Amino acid sequence: MDNVGIVVDDLEAAVAFFTELGMELEGEAQIDGTVADRMLGLDGVRSAIAMMRTPDGHGKLELTKFHAPAAVTAGPLNPPPNTLGLHRVMFAVDDIDDTIARLRRHGAELLGEVAQYEDVYRLCNLRGPSGIIVALAERIGRAH
Repeated sequence: MDNVGIVVDDLEAAVAFFTELGMELEGEAQIDGTVADRMLGLDGVRSAIAMMRTPDGHGKLELTKFHAPAAVTAGPLNPPPNTLGLHRVMFAVDDIDDTIARLRRHGAELLGEVAQYEDVYRLCNLRGPSGIIVALAERIGRAH
């Protein structure tokens, strides 16, 4: 897999949020023209993208802000975690409590609470910029 694409309404806020999670901005670009129109099946595409890379270099998120045509909402705003389709991205973190505190400064809100799975993980779901659901997992022990 090369990357996961996420459409956002505030590119700067999304970059700051994922930078806080430890991702690195790999590059930014303006996308428009015939190739974009043909690939997306839209007319008059004008967008800005930011490619974010995980610290290990193996994973990427392509954050996209559409200037034209305007982004549309598919279904309810801030859909619940059991909505069909791609709905979250999970990150392994060293300290879940510290990560939550840092992401709250970027507007993140817990969907539920931090839960412990056996004696192996502490887990949670947060809602971030543009309603993106981000899951966090802190390994606290070894699987049996």
